[in-house]
Amino acid sequence: MIGIMRGIYHFLGDRIPRGLDVVPPKPRRENPFGKDGNAAVSKVSVEQDVRSAIAKSVELIGGLEKVISPGDRVMVKPNFNSPDPYPGSTDLGFLGAVVHLLVEAGARVTVGESAGGIWRPTRKVLEKLGAIRALTELGAEILAFDDNPKDWVTVRIDGDYLREITVPRSAYEADRMVYLPCMKTHAFARFTLSLKLAMGFMHPGQRRGLHVRNLERKVAEINLVWQPDLIIMDGRKAFVSGGPAKGELVEPGIIMASGDLVAIDVEALKILASYGAKNRLLPDPYDSPQIATALRHGLGAREYEVVA
Repeated sequence: MIGIMRGIYHFLGDRIPRGLDVVPPKPRRENPFGKDGNAAVSKVSVEQDVRSAIAKSVELIGGLEKVISPGDRVMVKPNFNSPDPYPGSTDLGFLGAVVHLLVEAGARVTVGESAGGIWRPTRKVLEKLGAIRALTELGAEILAFDDNPKDWVTVRIDGDYLREITVPRSAYEADRMVYLPCMKTHAFARFTLSLKLAMGFMHPGQRRGLHVRNLERKVAEINLVWQPDLIIMDGRKAFVSGGPAKGELVEPGIIMASGDLVAIDVEALKILASYGAKNRLLPDPYDSPQIATALRHGLGAREYEVVA
């Protein structure tokens, strides 16, 4: 009961600090992962060795060295919105394997997250899932963004629905960004994949207002702040209805990688839709408000090639 009351307090009481630095969106980089002029999305079937499957998924689209150099400060964004088991949250074995590959490449890795809704403070979620101990053993720095009320900057963007977004300074100043989305439907936003993962960067005091109207389009516009250099999606298990915390579970048994937010999300939507479950997914993924808004803002490619 105490934990619930604490979460409600944060959900209702979090406020954006005053006097924050105002900064521009991070410069857009050209997607280095492509094939024959199209964005590339890899699909790798996972037998037992998750680390090998992750490494293969990245190699298929061009290799980690295309975006990670020794000494790079790399921010890794998992999905620890709530303390629910995988795929409600990122699998620790999957996260650990990615961190290990990045450290091997010479990166200085920070794993950052901000839990949502009534589950804050984030550190409580991380502790409940065992993430802090696991990441400490790997030598990665762990940041619960809501630990430091002043570690934020306000980014001015040219969105149709959003004009300013407050994000962690630590994420804004990272050299590279790696997203680790789960694969699942969402009760309110239809789906939560790589585009929606960016919502975890938004200050909790601002995030609360997203659900009032046009949630899906606002979710896409958060990505105007920056775009990830690499996305590795864990599709070994997925929710095809319900979500994001709990839902109808299936096991596609794959891991995907890409440098393109739209391409990897569209391919994941095709996989989710193939199960014929009762959900709010649209027949054509490109009609989805998240995808349509992202394409309108040039946040991804409509054409892509699957490599396996």
